[in-house]
Amino acid sequence: MPSIPLRSFNWRVAAIGASVAACLFGAVMPLAAGAAPLIVAHRGGTGDTPENTVQAFTNALQNGAQALWMTVQVTRDGVPVMYRPADLSALTDGRGKLADLDYTDVKRLNAGYAFARKDTAGQTVYPYRDHPLPIPTLREALAAVPADVPVLLDMKQTPAAPLVEAVIKVLDDMHAWSRVRLYSTEAEATDRMRARRPQAQLFESRDATRNRLVAAALAGQCTAPPAPGTWAGIEFHRQVEVVERFTLGEGISKVVANWWTPAAVQCFKARGNVHLVAFGIETPQDFEAASQLGFDAVMTDSPARLRDALNRQGKDIAR
Repeated sequence: MPSIPLRSFNWRVAAIGASVAACLFGAVMPLAAGAAPLIVAHRGGTGDTPENTVQAFTNALQNGAQALWMTVQVTRDGVPVMYRPADLSALTDGRGKLADLDYTDVKRLNAGYAFARKDTAGQTVYPYRDHPLPIPTLREALAAVPADVPVLLDMKQTPAAPLVEAVIKVLDDMHAWSRVRLYSTEAEATDRMRARRPQAQLFESRDATRNRLVAAALAGQCTAPPAPGTWAGIEFHRQVEVVERFTLGEGISKVVANWWTPAAVQCFKARGNVHLVAFGIETPQDFEAASQLGFDAVMTDSPARLRDALNRQGKDIAR
């Protein structure tokens, strides 16, 4: 793949959309060797626009994202909608758990109510309080995004069964299984999805990814490398606690784990091609490090800031 300077790269979203989807979700087609990782907008770019809204997804693609991370929960009456926190008061003008409300109540809420930024005078303003944004349904979110844009869907609710069943219905109705890859920190959700729809494209469990990284970092061991074709994702840097238990109590050490080393990546790929996604890539330095390690995709809160920072660096990222 020829080198393309950042200033002329312009992210080529429209031109490579179909091939990006094939690379990200195809059963046998990996990214080209040495290619720069794909840019994934975390919750549609939560640093740029109120997260998990249709406007966020649209803006993220305009800002250079090549794939979208979305977060889904289900209402009391079984409608899957795009929302992340445990309580509606975290982001909206509502309160309580989303699962305790029917969709008719949820659709009245302003998803951008708590979104703040600084104005030119340095004052905090809330631009979407006078211009409210709705919480979209999963169906609306998928319909608003071009079919060749990959979607990484985070199932973010317990108990898992109602959410999984609601997601299945939408993906069945929209024939969207080929464009969506599913993730959850709760193994119950992905296990149930695998049992109910064997064709579902899934990340491996977070526990499996973390345990393998810990074994590589602390013991220098490559424990149970994943099968070829596996997708794994976790933070590039992560604050963790190391707990040592002894007779009279325990000791806790807090550390920022920089656990994605060349040896760790080699372990993940020991049995064949495994696809890796680095979460929390916000700087050109981390982007370059993930690229050098061979990550397939990187997830960022702000595609706009990352794009601008990379453009200012003026480096070649597509090799």
